[in-house]
Amino acid sequence: MKREVNVLALVKDQERYVFLYDEQSIETLFEQLGNCAADPELSFTWYDAAVLSQRVRRLREQVEEESDGVSNFIR
Repeated sequence: MKREVNVLALVKDQERYVFLYDEQSIETLFEQLGNCAADPELSFTWYDAAVLSQRVRRLREQVEEESDGVSNFIR
């Protein structure tokens, strides 16, 4: 079984936020985005967390749609 690792990145001025996740760790990713947003020492905001979360959800929907199209084609 092939395990894919996704990269989610945000560049803010001189800071770089890079998150690695797979399909099994999406909920953990969302928690980590919230932890970063709640940390007053980081420039990472709740808006950043919301935008990145939405990006992950949209990507997940695209992958599901593509896999449904492939399975419908095979039938």
